[in-house]
Amino acid sequence: MILIAVVDDDYGMMFNRRRQSKDSALRERVLSLAGDGKLWMNAYTYGQFSDSDGSAICVDEDFLAKAGTGEYCFAENVPLDSCEEDIEEIILFRWNRKYPSDVRFAIDLGDSVWKLTKTREFAGSSHEKITEEVYVRV
Repeated sequence: MILIAVVDDDYGMMFNRRRQSKDSALRERVLSLAGDGKLWMNAYTYGQFSDSDGSAICVDEDFLAKAGTGEYCFAENVPLDSCEEDIEEIILFRWNRKYPSDVRFAIDLGDSVWKLTKTREFAGSSHEKITEEVYVRV
C-alpha cells in the first residue's frame, strides 16, 4: 500500500479527536495521486471527501488491512504501527507549522528502512505552503 498522511512539524496528526486542519487543495492532490486506482480511508476521513467526485474512494474501517499493493490509503486517526510492514511508499503532507496534538505519526522515517525521494511544495487553500514528501522503502 501507499500510505498518505498529513502532519505538523512535530509529526502530530490529531488533537482532541479532531484533525488539526483540512485543505481543499490537499484533497484535490490526494485524489489526483490515486487517479483511477483505489483510495482507501475510514468514514472519519471520508467526511472531508464526501462532496468530491471520488469514484476511486473505498470506505472501510479496516482499510489498512484491505488495501492491496499499489493502492493508496489516507490515514488520519488510526495507529499505523501494525501496518508498517505492508507499506511500500509513504506520502507525507506537511502543514509547516506546529499545532497541539495527541495522535502522532508513529513511523520512524529517520531509520534505514525509508528514503526520501521527492519533495514538492504547493499552495493550499488554508495553508500558504504545504510540503509533499515521498518516502520509499529501501
